[in-house]
Amino acid sequence: MIFDGILSHYGTSILLESRYGFWGLIILMCWQQIGYVMIIYIAGLQSVPEDMLEAAKIDGASRSQTLFQVTIPNVMPSITICTFLTLTNGFKLFDQNLALTGGQPFIIQPNGSTVKTTEMLALNIYNTFYGSSSASQGVAQAKAVLFFILVAGLGLLQLAYTRKREVQQ
Repeated sequence: MIFDGILSHYGTSILLESRYGFWGLIILMCWQQIGYVMIIYIAGLQSVPEDMLEAAKIDGASRSQTLFQVTIPNVMPSITICTFLTLTNGFKLFDQNLALTGGQPFIIQPNGSTVKTTEMLALNIYNTFYGSSSASQGVAQAKAVLFFILVAGLGLLQLAYTRKREVQQ
C-alpha cells in the first residue's frame, strides 16, 4: 500500500483515516489519468494552425487575447474529450476503491446504521448487491440502472455543452 507510507511517521494511514481516504482516491485517479489527458492536450495544442496565431499577433492581439480567442477555441475538441473521460471515469471508480479502501473506514450513526466514508457509487452498488439479503439485489439493480442514467445523462449534457464551443476548421 503506497499511501500507507506517506503519513506513517505521523502515526496514521492515509487510507484508514476518514479525512484522508477520499483524498487518497483522488490522488490515485489523477495519477492514473494525467498522462493520458496530457497526451490529448498536447495533440490538441499542436493542431492549432500557426497562421491563425501569426494573424492574431499581426493584428495586435495580446497573449491573453490570443489564448482565449484563438488557442482555446481550437483546442476545444481536446477539452471535450478530456472532460468526458475524466467525468465518466470518476463516476466509474470501482476497482481502485475496492482494492485500496473497500469503503472503509465507516462512521456509526446514532440510529445504528453505518456510513462508509470512502465508498464511491459503483462500490456502493456492488456492496448492496452482495449484501446480506436477496432483496438487496433488486435494490442494487435499481441503483445500477439509475447510475447508468446519471452517467449517460451527465456525459451527454457535457458533450452537448462543450461541442457548441468547438470551432470548425
